[in-house]
Amino acid sequence: MCKHILNAQVSIRAPCCKRWFDCAQCHGEAEDHKLRKTNEMAFMCKKCKKAFRKDMSAYEESDEYCPHCDNHYVLEAKTPQAVIGVEGDDPRINSRLLKDERVKEDAVKSIFSQDLDVTDRLG
Repeated sequence: MCKHILNAQVSIRAPCCKRWFDCAQCHGEAEDHKLRKTNEMAFMCKKCKKAFRKDMSAYEESDEYCPHCDNHYVLEAKTPQAVIGVEGDDPRINSRLLKDERVKEDAVKSIFSQDLDVTDRLG
């Protein structure tokens, strides 16, 4: 699984080291050399697990599909993105984290707060 492109449909065989990678960034993290550019690319479809070659100098719209299973492998890449959120229960199920401003809450009673009724009776 590629951690850079979440919806990768093919693996690419690097022409420089003859190893399979999910993307160019995966190659850059695993190897100490740059990815060599070539006009003929070797792909491995992740759906049918079959390899095929494409000539990138004469690439057409029909070349966006695996020749074995017709899997559309040229997609807009979905990359992981950081999300900021509040941890807690789903408010539709458990709304304890939500405060309703319309509801008047009882005054907080504490042993440190003085009860005026008690002091009036004693004094």
